[in-house]
Amino acid sequence: MREHNAIVDRLRIDYPAADGEWLFQKARLVNAALIAKIHTVEWTPALLNSPEGRFAMRGNFWGLLGEQYARAYGRLGTGEILSGIPGSPTDHHTAPYAMTEEFTAVYRMHSLLPDEFSFRGHRDGREIAKHDFAAVTGAGVRELYTKVPYEDVLYSLATSHPGALALHNYPQGLRRLHKKDDIFVDVASTDILRDRERGVPRYCAFRRRFGMSVPKSFAELTSNPDWQRDLAAVYKSVEQVDLLVGMHCETLPPGFGFSDTAFRIFILMASRRLKSDRFFTIDFRPEVYTPAGFAWVQDNSLRAVLERHVPQLRPHFANIRNVYFPWDK
Repeated sequence: MREHNAIVDRLRIDYPAADGEWLFQKARLVNAALIAKIHTVEWTPALLNSPEGRFAMRGNFWGLLGEQYARAYGRLGTGEILSGIPGSPTDHHTAPYAMTEEFTAVYRMHSLLPDEFSFRGHRDGREIAKHDFAAVTGAGVRELYTKVPYEDVLYSLATSHPGALALHNYPQGLRRLHKKDDIFVDVASTDILRDRERGVPRYCAFRRRFGMSVPKSFAELTSNPDWQRDLAAVYKSVEQVDLLVGMHCETLPPGFGFSDTAFRIFILMASRRLKSDRFFTIDFRPEVYTPAGFAWVQDNSLRAVLERHVPQLRPHFANIRNVYFPWDK
């Protein structure tokens, strides 16, 4: 919201006679493109913290020639390989854009969430409040902000480490997610149930369809002997292991926050969600975004957004290469 209003203020300089609706829609377009860029070149590389991960995602947005070439000389041809997807021709890849069932099945990152949140002051690190998951969701959010200033909430979350996407690390707050009465939802069970109901292949069958190696036993799936026993107590064979369970058993590639199986889907969908949207392809140009709006997307990052709206927190992330990594306390 703050960034949207900042974009409106910038557009007003060049278009003083523009009405509120025009300014709102242009700023919304610019803001959405900036979010897409941040997700592609900052958030995803933080979870794929390796030279290969950074190369793949930055190449997605800037192309193999890289950001410096793109900003200095513009696009080289219309293809996305050298100059990236933004500004290339739109391609729906045989079907109008939709979240595929495979993507829905692997993009489950609930285990990143903790069960307990400690909110601390950014000036002295003093704990102001501590809450479980239920108290910081839904109606609890407004109550939280009556006690903890926004910048301290942001500081507290940004100095925390996420949970691991691994077995036995599903947040308990999502295992008993209560609504307004005694009825609760077990999101972990729902994740498994939905895949089975929708015909998503089990872990081994899923990997076969992608031409990937398949474990022949629980021991090949995981080297953890405790997990091997857990799996054997639930499944008759490794072929029955559900997709989500199998991915949480995998030994992750170096620097990766999620499994290689999930990565295969992520890299396809990361490209497709940009390539299928005309505002990130044929209409990603100054004539549509306005010259100022187009430059805003090119020039800004999450770091720039944070410096603009919470400058008092800058000392905590000034030395961090990627602001999605945990900040300095």
